[in-house]
Amino acid sequence: MKPVIRQYALGALATNGYLVSNPETKEAVFIDPAANCDRIIRGLEDMGCRLAAILLTHGHFDHIGAAEELKRRTKVPIYAGEYEKEMLENADLNCSGWMERLTVRGDIWLPDQRIIRPAGMEFRVLFTPGHTAGGVCYYMEEYGILFSGDTLFAGSVGRTDLPGGSPAVLRESLKKLTRLPDSVLVYPGHGASTTIGDERQQNPYLSGRGFWEQDEMS
Repeated sequence: MKPVIRQYALGALATNGYLVSNPETKEAVFIDPAANCDRIIRGLEDMGCRLAAILLTHGHFDHIGAAEELKRRTKVPIYAGEYEKEMLENADLNCSGWMERLTVRGDIWLPDQRIIRPAGMEFRVLFTPGHTAGGVCYYMEEYGILFSGDTLFAGSVGRTDLPGGSPAVLRESLKKLTRLPDSVLVYPGHGASTTIGDERQQNPYLSGRGFWEQDEMS
């Protein structure tokens, strides 16, 4: 049975968080709990679901703000890319040092291509550094769904001028994503959903129109 996906715009930067539920098991995962844990909990209650896992695409402050509270209140593990541990645990690296100094302790560290099955749903972990050193995407291959974090947006890509960022590395990560089928539906960390096919045709960072040299990444 196809998963049910609810999108939440959370926090000051309207970061997209995703509640992904399994109608068969009545369990769910939450991807990038950026802020407002109470709202996330209400969403779980409204759907009649129990949370099984918290999945983080990367460690920037605007994606992790409610992670520790949600973990404490639901008693579920936090999953993250295996190379993102330092950023999650260092407020200066995750860019929260100027505010409340957020840190997150992950529980399960994920390598590239690892298959995980929280809530009875299968996700393939795609290591996609470049926006951060250890960022990942979560690919539900059976349903053609990709949660891309800040690696890929509709019409743009993640910025590379923060700690751990690299334009050259991000280019390689984007090549990995463009190998996915055109029909794959992309749920990004900010902005509207899109498809791999649309981005392959229209996104200047994927179509080779020279935007990399103009440093216009958002």
